[in-house]
Amino acid sequence: MATAIGIAAAKKRTSTYFIKYHELVLQLKKARMENRLDNRLKCYAKYKLLIIDEIGYLPIDKEDAKLFFQLINLRHEKKSTIFTTNANFKDWGEIF
Repeated sequence: MATAIGIAAAKKRTSTYFIKYHELVLQLKKARMENRLDNRLKCYAKYKLLIIDEIGYLPIDKEDAKLFFQLINLRHEKKSTIFTTNANFKDWGEIF
């Protein structure tokens, strides 16, 4: 469903980016180590639609959650974000 929405948005020339959660966090961690975190966050924040796939598929540690929060905070009420997970809604508290 998220992919279909992303394709439809891209066809309407809406800037759209799809990334798996694990890859997103790896890129944010690398950017932080290279002292480029702000630039990387701004890069992901610029898309009108960001689709983040497979949240909670792998364990999320505290540092990963902080990096993810920074990105969501930049996008909050400004841009659209879709994330997918196979976790039950009742387990979201543990994931986040």
